[in-house]
Amino acid sequence: MSGRSSGGGPWWRDAVIYQIYPLSFRDSDGDGFGDLNGVISKLDYLVEVLGIDAVWLSPFFKSPMEDWGYDITDHTEVDPLFGTLEDAERLIDEAHRRGIKVIIDYVINHTSDQHPWFLDSRSSRSSAKRDWYVWRDGRDGGPPNNWVSVFGGPAWTYDEPTEQWYRHTFLAGQPDVNWRNADLEEAMLDVVRFWMDRGVDGLRVDAAHQMMKDPLERDNPPAPHDYYRPWRNMGEFDAFIHLYDMADPAVHDAHRHLQSVVDSYGRDALTVGEIHIFDLPEWASYYGERLDQLSMPFNFHLMASEWDVPTLRATIESVLWNVPAGAWTNWTMGNHDEHRMASRLPAGHERLAATLLLTLRGTPVLYYGDEVGMVQGHVAKSRDTWGIQVEGFSRDGSRTPMPWEPGPGAGFTAPGTEPWLPIGPDAETRNVETELVDEGSLLNMYRRLLALRRGSKALRRGSFLSDPASTDEVFVYRRESDDETKTVVLNFSDEPRTVSLSPGRIVFDTHDPGRDASIVGPVEAAPLSGVIVSHR
Repeated sequence: MSGRSSGGGPWWRDAVIYQIYPLSFRDSDGDGFGDLNGVISKLDYLVEVLGIDAVWLSPFFKSPMEDWGYDITDHTEVDPLFGTLEDAERLIDEAHRRGIKVIIDYVINHTSDQHPWFLDSRSSRSSAKRDWYVWRDGRDGGPPNNWVSVFGGPAWTYDEPTEQWYRHTFLAGQPDVNWRNADLEEAMLDVVRFWMDRGVDGLRVDAAHQMMKDPLERDNPPAPHDYYRPWRNMGEFDAFIHLYDMADPAVHDAHRHLQSVVDSYGRDALTVGEIHIFDLPEWASYYGERLDQLSMPFNFHLMASEWDVPTLRATIESVLWNVPAGAWTNWTMGNHDEHRMASRLPAGHERLAATLLLTLRGTPVLYYGDEVGMVQGHVAKSRDTWGIQVEGFSRDGSRTPMPWEPGPGAGFTAPGTEPWLPIGPDAETRNVETELVDEGSLLNMYRRLLALRRGSKALRRGSFLSDPASTDEVFVYRRESDDETKTVVLNFSDEPRTVSLSPGRIVFDTHDPGRDASIVGPVEAAPLSGVIVSHR
């Protein structure tokens, strides 16, 4: 499954990555929208208070903001809402000065329909850039096939002036680029070079498996009633088996080309692809047989798993079994597209989830605000197109402003300024300032756990092995390096549970900051709590 680590290797194997949604992190200029200078102002918090190693920044590029930055009109320019290109360069420099790596979002599948490339492509069938996007004749007076957009409705929009349809995996304002066109591919790889030249340390590759589709554009088959679906309602998109509108085998060559450009910079930059695939061998294929594709596909399996010990154990063991020899994985429990972890899980399980996330074999990816227990926000008037088109699901609630302090504006923006999304519920108590002075707070638990992980080779690089002491209510596993073993005990029960372990010392308790004791036999875990024991 996973052998002992020999150490060395790229920086991201040891790192904890923290996702920042810049619109909601910190507003530095009083307009109600977070910006790059706001991120800069909180870098000391990230490294000195929290203790993370890298930030992933959601898009801050020039955009009409129809999909809040994932619809780009200039990949090499910063949208004025966030600041300037000089601000982005300063953010990279200031992060590096503090030892923080910077990962940016690389939107690989599409642009905005206002991008100069698309305006040229749309201008005429004879445009030199016509083939930079996907244009097709219709079928029987309608779209070319039955593909639907992720956001609902046909994945094709008719363009009257040129009498053809263009394809869009997402909004009509996000036309798909054509990676089968060599000139388009080179232009998109030039975007990577632009940001690598400015010192970024990695790319989060958006829609990484959706960028290449069946060249014959065959109809997708309808999904049977009992067909497996992810953990959220996708509306009309769920009505089909997505056999032909994503993950065409040609996608692997495209990722090899991308990785080749990144590798040419010789600094172990990370490429982590958004891969919503739950067939594990297919998911693992994005590493490449020679590990020459993505550094790693994003691992959403914890979020898709039922939240009980037997299922979680099976999921984790299956993922690790399918990671190719010599490769590495990651784990995450939240992001800008999903309901907040604290609202998605059963009440009282946030500490268990954090401990699991930060002690598995792989790179943890945290979502801003989870460290203070941010819950799903209530947004009366959605700014999320997905929320409008998919009944019952809006991403706005997971994107509410970061609460830095109690009071008006929550430290995100100036008092009296209306933030772009309302401050989330419980911000008066679930905020950085309040939790920092409470020794037993969730934030201080994260800090203790991150510090423990940073100082432990076993937790950062060690092997993973489920312990025979595991039950249907208590998950026990070991992390082992050459000179150290850590045993993690997670009690999912509402009752105290006792587990027999080999002699060691308790070095972490989710609910008791001062717990530090030698054990020579059974160790007790309180209800819904976690304990870590060190064995030398």
